[in-house]
Amino acid sequence: MDNNLFLDAAFSKQTERPPVWMMRQAGRFMPQYWEIKNKYSFLEMCKTPEIAADVTMLPVDLLGIDAAILFSDILVTGEAMGGDLSFTQGVGPKFANPVRNEADIDALATDCLDKLQYVADAIKVIQQRLNGSIPLIGFAGAPFTVMSYLVEGGSSKDFKLTKLLIHNHPALAHKLLAKIAKVTTDYLNLQIESGVNALQLFDSWALALSWNDYQEFSHQYNQQIIAGLNRNNIPIISFCKGSSVFAPIMSEAKPDVISIDWNADLLNIKKALPAGIAVQGNLDPHILYADQPVIKAHIHKLFERMRGENGFIFNLGHGIMPDIPFDNVKYAIEVVKEFKY
Repeated sequence: MDNNLFLDAAFSKQTERPPVWMMRQAGRFMPQYWEIKNKYSFLEMCKTPEIAADVTMLPVDLLGIDAAILFSDILVTGEAMGGDLSFTQGVGPKFANPVRNEADIDALATDCLDKLQYVADAIKVIQQRLNGSIPLIGFAGAPFTVMSYLVEGGSSKDFKLTKLLIHNHPALAHKLLAKIAKVTTDYLNLQIESGVNALQLFDSWALALSWNDYQEFSHQYNQQIIAGLNRNNIPIISFCKGSSVFAPIMSEAKPDVISIDWNADLLNIKKALPAGIAVQGNLDPHILYADQPVIKAHIHKLFERMRGENGFIFNLGHGIMPDIPFDNVKYAIEVVKEFKY
């Protein structure tokens, strides 16, 4: 790599400054994204390798980040298994055939990698375009999060149906989670074979779970996935909303990096983790709405807190919101890149 900052930090090596990338960095806050989005549906963008590569490259070209992340979606595994997936503007993802009983679970396929070949093709196109400049991060949705969409039929505020499944029918929940975990492991290994340089496992809705339920219905499957990866020199980042609570359990799955939400002091989390696990985060994305001097002050405060710590990747505690001003995102990245320890 011409720029090894991200990979060095992910493997807890010393870096001259924290590397920077941002979750949802190739998204709706960029006018250039909308120029593409207005011509194609979201799934068309994901499933057309050249278009997925175009969108992946937007923050590389416009923001100068230290790592690119594949343009795709966490629910493509659910679709490949047999979910009837669609995305509607202002509504979000929907599965028209939600999973509600054992027959629905039995109907889901686990030998479905051929349906995800478009992701492998996109990775190859993106790596040609990156040409060794910066690393490419691949990703997948974690089993609990993907399960919640399959069971609820889309996004949910209270995860009522998902929680009824895990509490009233835990054996069925485990049957479904095991199937998703197998597909997720195969899918991430496909991404490794196709040329990604790092991976992130997104358990976006883990915070819906209690401590005990997280251990039973999320952690053990994430652990199984990480253990099943052919990850020679490919770091894996574990992320969830709730990582400030669940980080001690997350570390037991042996990821290289844990991405921390903005509810915790990052240094305290880092010091409580086993040696050799890096941290990623954890600026509150809402700060990017603020005036630029405020943005700079918050980034510098975080960096001073983390001074002297190896294994620190700068990121947000969650993704960029669609209406955050592009100039503020660009400014934040410039502040990071100008910083020197």
